[in-house]
Amino acid sequence: MGIKKIIFIVVGCICLALGTVGVFLPILPTTPFYLITLYCFARSSKRLEDWFKGTKLYKKHLESFVEKRGMLPQTKASILITVTLLMGLGIFFMARKGIWVPCIILGVVWAVHLIYFLFFVKTIRAEEGVRQ
Repeated sequence: MGIKKIIFIVVGCICLALGTVGVFLPILPTTPFYLITLYCFARSSKRLEDWFKGTKLYKKHLESFVEKRGMLPQTKASILITVTLLMGLGIFFMARKGIWVPCIILGVVWAVHLIYFLFFVKTIRAEEGVRQ
């Protein structure tokens, strides 16, 4: 096995771990990490690529985005609601202590999330998301 293949596998595994953490902590972006995972696994091993495409995490968070270049409304809504709740909670607790600079940074990150998902990620209908 070549060094290039090993590097792709290691980077793919790291991105898989970070993306999975991002499922629970919306500060880490799940979709970009899973896209990098898919790219790395495709470059390193057909078996790893097929395994990843068969996981529930891939099907839930990435399949419609990869195949249709968009997300189902439920997926977008769950992402935006989770991000809004957790970042809002962070802003609330920091604002109570008078810590304003991180509040502003978190607010900007939240606004960028909203703008990206609402205006740049295509919304697809449920019947489009189902494989034919």
